[in-house]
Amino acid sequence: MHKLIAIAPLALILSACVSGGGYKPVADRLPPLKVSFADPAWTGKQIPSGQHCQMFDGQGATPPLLVENIPAGANAIIVEYNDLSFAPLSYGGGHGKIGFWHEGGERALLPAAPGETAKLPAGSFVEARALSTGSYASPGYLPPCSGGRGNLYVADVKAVYKARKEGEENRLLAEQRITLGNY
Repeated sequence: MHKLIAIAPLALILSACVSGGGYKPVADRLPPLKVSFADPAWTGKQIPSGQHCQMFDGQGATPPLLVENIPAGANAIIVEYNDLSFAPLSYGGGHGKIGFWHEGGERALLPAAPGETAKLPAGSFVEARALSTGSYASPGYLPPCSGGRGNLYVADVKAVYKARKEGEENRLLAEQRITLGNY
């Protein structure tokens, strides 16, 4: 029994490295990213028509985003999608976490990633599937799916160093929230 207890913390430490675990902030106060919509249909007020889940006859995708002020050392941008009006999916990427590899520079244009699938554009990946279950389950991003009840959706955009080798740590370098809108 004692051996299992000793191994469990080691497994948690290893899961935070290479395997896509949590990101350790590099400072107490992280610099903000500048995040804006790259598609004028997205205004931050209402979710655009058709950009909701299939359950409500949508074919939603993530909005394309322009991310600026990316710090040196970032090799990926992770976007966590949340429904602030529905507690179980309101934090930590409740509607999924989508990653986009970044090859340097202070700017990145993140393409739209389709919802309710794990098949994403080249250079992007599912960091973590949506936390939804049952009819709402999704292997990646779950588009807004409140049925037009006016729920508020946001995206937390994070510039990170995603560990690529054993022994490296995932690091959070900068972040910013953008309001996607109500649905």
